[in-house]
Amino acid sequence: MPFNLRTIWLLTLGALLAWTGPALALSRVKDLASIEGVRQNQLVGYGIVVGLNGTGDTLNNIPFTKQSLQAMLERLGVNTRGATMRTQNLAAVMVTASLPPFAAQGTRIDVTVSSLGDAKSLQGGTLLVTPLLGADGEVYALAQGSVAIAGFAAEGEAAKITRGVPTNGRIANGANIEREIAFRLNDARSLRLSLRNPDFTTSKRIAAAINDFMGADTAEPSDPATVTIQIPARYQGNMIRLVTDVEQLKVEPDQTAKVIVDERSGIIVMGRDVRVSTVAIAQGNLTVTITEQPQVSQPNPLSNGETVIVPRSAVKVDTGDGNKLALVKEGVTLRELVDGLNALGVGPRDLISILQAIKAAGALQADIDVM
Repeated sequence: MPFNLRTIWLLTLGALLAWTGPALALSRVKDLASIEGVRQNQLVGYGIVVGLNGTGDTLNNIPFTKQSLQAMLERLGVNTRGATMRTQNLAAVMVTASLPPFAAQGTRIDVTVSSLGDAKSLQGGTLLVTPLLGADGEVYALAQGSVAIAGFAAEGEAAKITRGVPTNGRIANGANIEREIAFRLNDARSLRLSLRNPDFTTSKRIAAAINDFMGADTAEPSDPATVTIQIPARYQGNMIRLVTDVEQLKVEPDQTAKVIVDERSGIIVMGRDVRVSTVAIAQGNLTVTITEQPQVSQPNPLSNGETVIVPRSAVKVDTGDGNKLALVKEGVTLRELVDGLNALGVGPRDLISILQAIKAAGALQADIDVM
């Protein structure tokens, strides 16, 4: 098919328009929402770590460690009631884990081990069999294994060094699941999506994207945090296929204009929709410098005077007159706002005060969250 100059020009113009057009920040529904009911469950248990090289709990100071040791030995047929025990090779710990959704019996999960008493380190220790309980008090997993820590501690007579947290460790695949949580996804009559960042516009866009894909009005936003999907006939009994198709849909999320401020570290994070009305900004520093130059005063010869030190202070005040009043125009973008404030020569902490003052003046069209 021959191409004339007009056809080539149209193709070139179309390519330029496609290249220069704004790119939308699309995200998968999988990253914006989760399936209601498909979640992790927290497990916790109390156990004992043994095999420590003298870095465990002091039994006289930690009574629950001593009681746990005595109870464990009695279950094993060893009577230690009334005996004096001075070992420091064990520590009482709390064991935590997350039970994944749809986890089957026999599946192994990671556990975290944290010291309860005054143990100095869990390095080289072994966790004895520990039942992990759910919120309902039922045992869902059993944990046991060697504890791996990321930190260490060493000390001598006059010096001590610690890196990381040696009283906290993990056991990879350290727990075996013994009980499953009953949840049959295929029996559900509807599917509910829970947005991780609730927003009216985002929930509406997700419902519209699902309806466009299904070709029918099957999805409806119930509230800013929930989108309800009625199961189409072709997906009855095959919820996995429905979830897979819905998760891959792409939507442009919306968010409110917000400024996050951490005054301790001076960190400022601003969203792209932050706007500023017309406002004038002046930033100046008052610097007071005091210099002490004491002088020695000598008495006259053959007099009864004394040698004294006379203080001399020099005070200098700098009001920062070089800082001008700057005008920030209405409707500026985030980049223009940052560039304009940086042009004033202000640092992060001064910028925090300026943003709070602009907000107080009603010129900042965004919420400020102070961490």
